[in-house]
Amino acid sequence: MTTDDGIRDIVFSEETIHARVLELGREITKAYAPSDRLLVIGVLKGSFLFLADLVRAIDVPHEVDFLVASSYGNAMVSSGEVMLLYDPETELTGRPVLLVEDIVETGTTLSTLIPRLTKRGASSIDVVTLLHKRLTAGELEPRWVGFDAPNSFLVGYGLDHAGAFRHLPYIASL
Repeated sequence: MTTDDGIRDIVFSEETIHARVLELGREITKAYAPSDRLLVIGVLKGSFLFLADLVRAIDVPHEVDFLVASSYGNAMVSSGEVMLLYDPETELTGRPVLLVEDIVETGTTLSTLIPRLTKRGASSIDVVTLLHKRLTAGELEPRWVGFDAPNSFLVGYGLDHAGAFRHLPYIASL
């Protein structure tokens, strides 16, 4: 069944997402010491809702910064080319970095971002992603995954299509 706005199915409900984000926050809290000076970097725009909920669930001191990367534009298929539109301003040298992604499909974005952040001196880089489609087995896999996702175009909870649907409290397929 498709609604007037193109939504076919709710894949992950608001309640399911909330419970998993709290669980991820507990797992991440156990992985870092209060003295680590953890830096959480959200990959915008898609991760912003996930990031906001996640940082409130992480119970060790941390700072938050952002970067903007894009490989979709207004299309429903990735171009395969990652454009970095904004780099984090925070000093990374000697700090553990937690990179927060909305969705990992082929790993192209991670393959672009992780070497770039490593060159800036991060002591370690871990990745948490809300969704993982597992389309390829990359060498740069996220340490934490919220949900394995179906191979369909997903929107909601920060994920969009041409700027629309980010506001939905659930994740749905188009």
